[in-house]
Amino acid sequence: MTIVISSLLGVVAVSALSLLGIVVFLFDEPLVKRLLLPLVSFSTGGLLGDVFIHIIPDMAADRAFFARGLGVVLIGILFSFVVEKIIHWRHCHLLPAEEEHHHPVGIMSVMGESVHNVIDGVVIAASFLTSIPIGISTTLAVMFHEIPHEIGNVAVLLHSGYSRKKAVFLNLLSASAAILGTIAVLIMSNAVTSIAASLLPFAAGNLLYIAGADLIPELHRETRLMHGVLQLIAMIAGMSVMYGLLLLE
Repeated sequence: MTIVISSLLGVVAVSALSLLGIVVFLFDEPLVKRLLLPLVSFSTGGLLGDVFIHIIPDMAADRAFFARGLGVVLIGILFSFVVEKIIHWRHCHLLPAEEEHHHPVGIMSVMGESVHNVIDGVVIAASFLTSIPIGISTTLAVMFHEIPHEIGNVAVLLHSGYSRKKAVFLNLLSASAAILGTIAVLIMSNAVTSIAASLLPFAAGNLLYIAGADLIPELHRETRLMHGVLQLIAMIAGMSVMYGLLLLE
């Protein structure tokens, strides 16, 4: 029961972060853009720290499973790649280039984010099924990633022509899909006792893909030396938070 409650609290907290998109229209656009890159850098460090400080060492504790688990990490990376590829393909092929209004772009964005959020819910539940400390660290890592992500999502919806209220509502609706992923894993865990051991390395692969394929390329767009140094500091700060959680376990 503790695992169920912890998993649900974690995923609800992550879903609630969608409301942070409100900052897009509380502050001026240049300020929001200046805040996004440090947040992306921090979340990159948090994701990498969670994988290499928490998840992989926990996998290594079971030597018999470790080698097979690394294979599941690769499957997690490939699965994330395929999901993102399908979303981009549908976006490019289903939307006419001459579309006069941008609402279809917003709809595709919501659909794509819903898929990603379901996976986030799976990752959170799998982590809590392994142990409460790993569940907490993974939930925080996902939250670090979602903070700049949710702000960006609302910006896309506003650009697509939606009103402020509708943009925030659609983003919250999309974020709530994570709850479905968590509930599905919790239900399956009653029938498949080894599901946590299988899903944890899958979760690691998903987090590695987000950090390596989605976040780090964004950081490389900024080429000024001082900004690069600040990004590095923010990444180290994110990793340090994950290490600090390890010391508290």
